[in-house]
Parts: sequence; C-alpha cells; structure tokens
Amino acid sequence: MIACLLIPGFELRAVLAGREELLYKAFALEPLPGSNNVIGPVTAKAAEAGVRPGMRLGEALSVCPRLCLVEPDPALIEAEWERMLRRLEDVGIAVEPEEPGCLYFETRHVERLYRGLEQVLERALLAVGPFWESRLGAAGRRFAALAAASVARPGQALIVPEEQTEEFLAPLPLELLPLPAPERERLQELGLRTIGQLVVIPGGVAGERLGREVKRAWELAQGELAGRVRGRSPAAEIAESIAFPEAVANEITLRRTFSVLVERLLARPERGGRFIRSLALSARLAGGGSWRRKATLRQPSAERGRIVAALSAKLAEIPAPVVELGLELETLAEETGEQLQLAAGGELEAKLAQGLKQVRASTGPGSVCGVVEVAPWSRIPEARALLVPRDE
Repeated sequence: MIACLLIPGFELRAVLAGREELLYKAFALEPLPGSNNVIGPVTAKAAEAGVRPGMRLGEALSVCPRLCLVEPDPALIEAEWERMLRRLEDVGIAVEPEEPGCLYFETRHVERLYRGLEQVLERALLAVGPFWESRLGAAGRRFAALAAASVARPGQALIVPEEQTEEFLAPLPLELLPLPAPERERLQELGLRTIGQLVVIPGGVAGERLGREVKRAWELAQGELAGRVRGRSPAAEIAESIAFPEAVANEITLRRTFSVLVERLLARPERGGRFIRSLALSARLAGGGSWRRKATLRQPSAERGRIVAALSAKLAEIPAPVVELGLELETLAEETGEQLQLAAGGELEAKLAQGLKQVRASTGPGSVCGVVEVAPWSRIPEARALLVPRDE
C-alpha cells in the first residue's frame, strides 16, 4: 500500500522546535517576501481565534490582536525536514518527499521486516517523534492516502482498504483536491461540495465543460492517476560555510566569499569528480532567521565560472546583513566528464536522458510526463490520451 505522512504547519513547528510551550499560544509564521503580505501556518490557539493560513496580515491582526509573529527560517526548516527524512530512512523506509511536511512511501517493502502494515505505520510515527503531531494515511491509491492523512487525528494512522476507497472519498470536501481557486469556486456555484458529487459527472463532460484542471481532479478522485512512489536518491551531504566576525552587507564581500565556497566544494574529495546538478545557497541573517535559495544548472557541470554565474546574482536578494554564508551541493550527476561525440544513433537519446534528469532535479519527481493514447477514437480531445509520469 501507499502511505502518506502529513504534518500540517511544518514550517512553523520547525521554527518553534525546542520552544514547545509557544505552540499553545497564538502564533503565526510571518509573511515571506513576495507573498502579498499573507501569513503562513498558525498554531491551534490562533486558529481557535479565527486566524487562518493565507490571511492578509492586517486581517489576521484585526481578528486576533494578541497574535504573535515568528520570523521564517528557510535554512532551519530545510535542515529539520532533512533530519526527519533521514530518521525514516534509518528505519528502512524509502521516502518520496513532496514538500516540507508531506511525503509518501511504499509499505510493502518493509511489511515483512516489521511483520505487518500497522507495525510499519507505528514505526514511522515513532521515528518522526511526538512533537510534530504527524498524521499517517495508507491506501491503495496515492490520493486516497493523502486524503486519509488529511482527516486522521494527530499521531494517528488511518488505513483505507482498497474496496472501501470510493466510499471513503465520497463525503470528503473538494478542498482536498489540487484545484485552482477559480475552478473550485465554479464547482461550488454548480452545487458541488464533496468528492462524491464530482465523480458522478462523466469524465468526458468534466474535461470538455469544466476544463483540464477539473478533469485531472476527477481522475485523481477516480484513482486513474495512482502513480508509483519512488524513494529519493541519497543526499550528497557536501556543504561548506563561512562565518563572519561582524555582520556583512557589502555585496562585493559576499561575492568573494561565495567564490571561496565554490572552490572549497569543488575540491571536496566526497564529490568524486562528479558534475553538479543543483546547489543551495543559504545565509544566516544578523537580525535572526535565515535566507535560502536553490538553483539547478542548465547542464551538469563542475566549472567554477558556470556555477558562480548561476548563483551569484541571487546574493542581491538577501534581505539583511549576513553573519554566515553557506553553500550545499544538493544533487550530483553520475558522470565525471562530458563526451562531446557519441556513436551514430545514440547522441540524441543520451542528451534527452540528461535533459530529463536535469528537469527532475529542478522541478521534482513526477514533473516529466509522456503522452499515452488510451482512446484515440474519442471525439473529446481530453479523453484521447493521458499524461503518465516518465521514469527514465
């Protein structure tokens, strides 16, 4: 079966780790730069006062004047998420992270090790720890597992048998489906409130009359886009950082420091001469909190100039003086060199395979799909073919 582990408000919990008493007060994550001044996750106390994630800051403060804001810390959030993934991998569970606070894994690979499905889910909850109040859902379909985790209680594992999947999904709200706001509002105007009300619509009508996004949501609810869970590749674990004796805001100094970090990383023996696919640049800010940006190279490379050109421009986005600058290699390629000429007939396939790997490194698993014809005779364009995730 497919299991989904969900931690609502993971970003806020990661920032408040070690200060558990603050979780019982009205706290919310401060708006991120460029987020249209909307707040992030909130604590249960703030939710009781009427504050919701995604509210504008002014509206949230008017609803709850005692609301306290916590500064985001992207570097800390990423580090906590990585530690959680490693704890699960240490007990034998191969995870596929979706985003911080949400991941999937296959249970059949470890059911024999722990002697049953329930024991596997219990072991996963123990590995995560009680502080995170994680929720687990297990089902035969990927979306059904996510829905089960969404309605489970904190610290609970909810199992949905395959034969009961449709019955389980039917009364759940449409908000669980990945739909843009305009499409969701259009469905509500038509009187559709639950997943069961959506699936009774014929698939062709859903695609032709309501649009491609609604058709995709309809397929998710029907289980037609189940998809396989793929365990992530081991992380590179190669990082360098430089701490400053005083806070630095000079961009020239930051650029020179960044160049030194690149040289140190390229010289690390753990890299084994392999090319670099993606990197993460982070900074510890003087006023507290952190800043973090990721970048994927257009082509895997180990050239210092190309890496500096891809990331140095992001230094200008740092919002405050820096007390520490760090650089991490996130994904490494398998190759250690570049073959300029290949045998006839193999060059195009090799370049295509490299391009697909680079796209996955940038956009995540499931982002590369192939078109598979299923009903070429259909008069409805959306029903003629399906998008299927491409493995290689």
